[in-house]
Amino acid sequence: MPEVMTSTSTSSNPTVVFTKPNEVVVEDRAIPKPEAGHVLIRTACTMISTGTELTALSGRTEASWAGMKLPFVPGYNNIGRVVEVGEGVGREWIGRKVGTYGPHAKFVMQAVGDCRQNPHDQIPDEHAVFFTTAEIVMNGVRRSGLRWGESVVVFGQGLLGQLATRICRIAGGLPVFAVDVSDERLGRLPADKSIVRANSKRDDVLKLVEQHTRGRLADVVIELTGQAELIPSEFAPLRKHGRFVVLSSPRGKTTFEFHPFMQRSQIIIGAHNGSHPRYSEFDNPWTMQRDAELFFDWVASGAMDMSPLISHRASYQDAPKLYQMLLEDRSKAMGVILNW
Repeated sequence: MPEVMTSTSTSSNPTVVFTKPNEVVVEDRAIPKPEAGHVLIRTACTMISTGTELTALSGRTEASWAGMKLPFVPGYNNIGRVVEVGEGVGREWIGRKVGTYGPHAKFVMQAVGDCRQNPHDQIPDEHAVFFTTAEIVMNGVRRSGLRWGESVVVFGQGLLGQLATRICRIAGGLPVFAVDVSDERLGRLPADKSIVRANSKRDDVLKLVEQHTRGRLADVVIELTGQAELIPSEFAPLRKHGRFVVLSSPRGKTTFEFHPFMQRSQIIIGAHNGSHPRYSEFDNPWTMQRDAELFFDWVASGAMDMSPLISHRASYQDAPKLYQMLLEDRSKAMGVILNW
């Protein structure tokens, strides 16, 4: 069983740290003083990434390649309020609610330019904290070139897949097919008649897509299972000249026969979050900050409800126990929230 530990002393700035493979502590650290151009944020809540963070916690080789070498301070989903500003930052920032890619810590320092301002105080913090995942998915949906009225198949209904299904519907996808092997995950989807649920263990996904598209097949397929070996089979419901978006991070090799794919003139699109434009441009104004702003607007207006996607809540003090639970079984984990 993985060894998980916690600090028992009083913290000025409690911070979650992965000290070695499968070991988590809540460590006492100093509260950072904001540098020029930065702000100090008092965290309200953070959300655990059950993919990226557990990869880092395992100490696997790919985590080291990605810069997550142990010991490591995890986290990149942080919502809080500005409590202090550094040189060159106006004091009007104090009190603002912001989202950042800051770690799991009570106080974090971030550059002003990296903050996502949330103008909607009425949004619960545990809903706003999904903004990072939303940014990733919104970029992938934009990269797909989805147009209203086009049909979409989303393979995988983990957290990213859940958001992809919802965002494709908001963007005009019709119908949107949500595919997974878990009825529990499929049950978290909104009650929308234009979302067609498919459990690939018992449903014939190709026949289902043919039935609901009058034989035209899907215009877009989005891969979010992360399972490299499944990718070739996911092209089956995609029409000729359709677009296949790799929005997951598949590990391992995929054996792919190109001849049928070439005959159908299909397009493969990579959609890493880093392909967001760094600055707003006339032909693509959708920076990460702009996507976060739109996400906050959706939540505030009721267009997107995050409640069904929160699977676990805990105090930061219980973080080690929570990580142990995830290491043992994360099959039912979605939004895993730490309150600070």
